[in-house]
This record gives sequence, structure tokens and C-alpha cells, in this order.
Amino acid sequence: MGWRRREGGGAVAGAASRLRFAPSSNHLLVSSWDSGLRLYDADASELRMEAKSEAALLDCCFQDEAVAFTGGSDGSITRYDLHSGAQGTIGQHHEVVSCIEFSQITGQVVTATLDKKLMFWDSQTRNVNPNSIKNLDSDVASLSVCEMYILAAIEREVYIYDMRNLIGPVKVKDSPVEYHLRSLHSSPEWKGYAAGSVDGVVAVKYFDRGTDGDMGYVFRCHPKSRDGRSSMVPINSIGIHPFDKTFVTGDNEGYVIAWDAQSKKKLHEIPIYSGSVASIAFNHNGQIFAVASNSNYQESDKMVEEHQIFFEMKQHF
Repeated sequence: MGWRRREGGGAVAGAASRLRFAPSSNHLLVSSWDSGLRLYDADASELRMEAKSEAALLDCCFQDEAVAFTGGSDGSITRYDLHSGAQGTIGQHHEVVSCIEFSQITGQVVTATLDKKLMFWDSQTRNVNPNSIKNLDSDVASLSVCEMYILAAIEREVYIYDMRNLIGPVKVKDSPVEYHLRSLHSSPEWKGYAAGSVDGVVAVKYFDRGTDGDMGYVFRCHPKSRDGRSSMVPINSIGIHPFDKTFVTGDNEGYVIAWDAQSKKKLHEIPIYSGSVASIAFNHNGQIFAVASNSNYQESDKMVEEHQIFFEMKQHF
């Protein structure tokens, strides 16, 4: 088995912040710092829709095949109709919205902001229940929904909340790594999660502590050495295969590596990207994973940022 790379078009202005595949198709959503939300068709490697915002978009997510949400630097939570292109604000924070998720089970949009709040919005009424506002100790680096749970990466810890009982305290607090977490992805198939830190360490943990004999494990993902020291390269994104116990990590230097969570071994190293890996996502059947690669260059007296989308297509020999 191998992977064949295909470009999703040329370079696009602005750094990408997040990409997500649709729940049941090969449509790919990409948010970026240039205030653009773009929808690609991975099968045709074509841009299907582009919508502009007044603010930089730090995150995006699907509700279903026709509706998506974004979180903006102006604190706005925006809903998009992907068929008509219409958009409207469903909520407003006082600070930057850094992360956004949608729960299919509860119908809630979950947002995290730089004012250290976790909020749960009703996607129908567009209101937030005061009892479902969580005041946190620090900013959220990454969010992930797993069935009835919402996981938040906060400094060195992963907070796990049960969305059926938001009045109660945090269900679990894990401290799997030594340095701050950068990325987080949970899996209903595993009933667990993988989290990446700013120093290149990945932690794999399970909700059921009896799943793995050592209750999960931690390893240095990209053990490169400089002058006899380990290179501390942030793990910017993690993508978990929807069915297999495998996952993919992407780092700040353009490396993408596939891992076997069960055997705890490296499966495959994808040819390096020219820019940093900002975000990774698998499609609904695990046959494609997409990569957003950010790069920058000097033009006259200013630094120009851009991103490019790539599709890695699974090949069977």
C-alpha cells in the first residue's frame, strides 16, 4: 500500500488555519488567515466555492454536507450555506474564536476563545445557555468532539467534558506530555485520542484505561538531532483514520508520518512538503487525506504568506 500525491490547485494567498472533509463526500473545507473560506472537490481537485469574511478565520467545521461554521478573529461565529453561498452570524464572542466544533449528537456548536472560555451554542436557536459556559484556566489550543464528549487541549492537559452534563465538573484531566499541546484529535473507533505537543511529542490515550496495558503511551514523533540535541518541532496537526488504528502527524518543518497506534510503529513517511504542515484531515472512508501546507516569502519590504492544498490518495498494489 502507498500514497499518490495530487495538488488541489496552485498556491492561494494567506496561511491556511484548518481543513475538514465533509461527513459523507469528498468535499474539503479550508479556512484561512486571509479571511477566506473555500470548498474544494477532492475528486476533481477543483475549487467549488469561495466566501470572504471581514475577519481572519482561525477554524472551520461542517454541520452536514450543506452547512458549515467558522470562528473569526473578530469573535464572530458564522454559519454558511454551502449551496447558496449565504452566510450569517449565529453568535459573537468578545475575543478571538480560536477553535470550533459541531456535535452531531447534541446539535451544538462548540467554540473556544482567547478569553479562556468554552461555549456551547444551540445551532437552531443560536443561543448559548449560561450554564454551559466553561471558564478555563488558560487558552484552548485545540478542540475535538468524540460522540458525547468534547476534548480540549489546554496547556499540557486534555480536558474531557460530557456534553450531556455540562453543569458538572470536567470529567477527566489528562496530563500526557511535558510541554504545551498544539494539536488534538479524538476517535470514536479507538475510544481515545492522539495529542501533539510543541516539542514534537505525541501522546496516545484511551477513555477506557484498560484498553492498553500501559494506559496509552507517549513517544517523540520526529526524533531529529541537531548538535546532539533533539529538535523541538511542533506537531501542528493530527489526522486519525476513520476505521483503522492508524494516524498521521504533520509538523512545522513539512514532515508527514503515518503511524500504527496498535503496534506503536512508524508505517510510512510521506515525501516532505516545502512549507509547514498547518492541517491534516482524512476523508470519510480513509482513502484520501488532505494536507494544507503554509509557506512565506519576502516581496519588496513585506513578508507574503500563502498556502497550498494537497491530496494524498491511497494506492493498493
